[in-house]
Amino acid sequence: MNTGHNTITTPVTTDLLRGFLDVETTAHGLLPHRLPARARRQIPDDQLAVAEAQPSGVRLVFRTRATTIELDTLPTKRVYRGLPAPADGVYDLLVDGRLAARATVTGGNVRTITDMVTQSFELTEGPAGTARFTGLPAGDKDIEIWLPHTEITELIALRTDAPVEQAPDNGRRVWLHHGSSISHGSNATRPTAIWPALAAARGGVELVNMGFGGGALLDPFTARAMRDAPADLISVKAGINVVNSDAMRLRAFGPAVHGFLDTIREGHPTTPLLVVSPVLCPVQEDTPGPLAPDFDGGTLRFRATGDPAERAAGRLTLNVVRAELARIVEQRAADDPNLYHLDGRDLYGEKDYAEFPLPDEVHPDPAGHRRIGENFARLAFGDGGPFAVRTG
Repeated sequence: MNTGHNTITTPVTTDLLRGFLDVETTAHGLLPHRLPARARRQIPDDQLAVAEAQPSGVRLVFRTRATTIELDTLPTKRVYRGLPAPADGVYDLLVDGRLAARATVTGGNVRTITDMVTQSFELTEGPAGTARFTGLPAGDKDIEIWLPHTEITELIALRTDAPVEQAPDNGRRVWLHHGSSISHGSNATRPTAIWPALAAARGGVELVNMGFGGGALLDPFTARAMRDAPADLISVKAGINVVNSDAMRLRAFGPAVHGFLDTIREGHPTTPLLVVSPVLCPVQEDTPGPLAPDFDGGTLRFRATGDPAERAAGRLTLNVVRAELARIVEQRAADDPNLYHLDGRDLYGEKDYAEFPLPDEVHPDPAGHRRIGENFARLAFGDGGPFAVRTG
């Protein structure tokens, strides 16, 4: 890793980061988090602890004349025993808002999931590596380096062949979004191609992504983190993890939604707040969870294992939670004119499923992410949408 005698090393500090809520100083460098320390101490399972530390939507942002940029990191990669290892996570580099280069970092730690149900794992330590970008255009430019959305990434060193300075405030509104693994970016191939990143780019906003794989369970500590985070726009995409984990019955779900929204409103009483119900997922539309992995055919797919007859006793399905979310928002909106509802099937519904089926029956493919991002941008940020720029 040699960029010549003019190489400049710039410490990676919070001034260079966007899209995070907290950082941790480790033995190797700086680890971005998407939940604050107080919330992390209350996390009940390892799955959410890993998900919030994966930097979905987190990026380095700075201004420079450099034509060569190197970023040393220590990634922690996740593999599932018995399945092929996924490709190395992608680092997307944007120049003045446009994708200009991509890189990967080989090596790093490997977290091998030995049981899909219990999420037990074995950790094998490995070396740090370097994401290297060369041949960038000359002259002053704004750089964004989006970190891999599915790899825990410890930031060690930033090297350039020209000085780095903090990027000026672009004046964009901050969009704080919470959701499940689809919002986290499951099955997307690179960090700027997850649907919230695509929607944010179209909406001209700064994304803070609190999409957590398996972790959108209306946890009070997540609501408090959202309450305390700066935001101009807020969205909560709720329901699918509650169903596929079989975490609640209808009696508990409604009050949990109210409590989650009440907490957010303590810190953001008039901020536009959009509640989004689940996108179409045929295996869970009318069948309760929990979901179970299915390896028939050699590929990972999911199936719902509950009994549809138990809906009468309060077991949740996607159609049940959609109806309850719509009812709750309608009720609350009578006293909260900045609260809105969006049916997730308007983002990805039957026609979208026919065009872009869910490869594992739960998560969209890259084309599905693009469709969801386009629809969200149109419905939320477009004219008349809850996040449209307000004048007057």
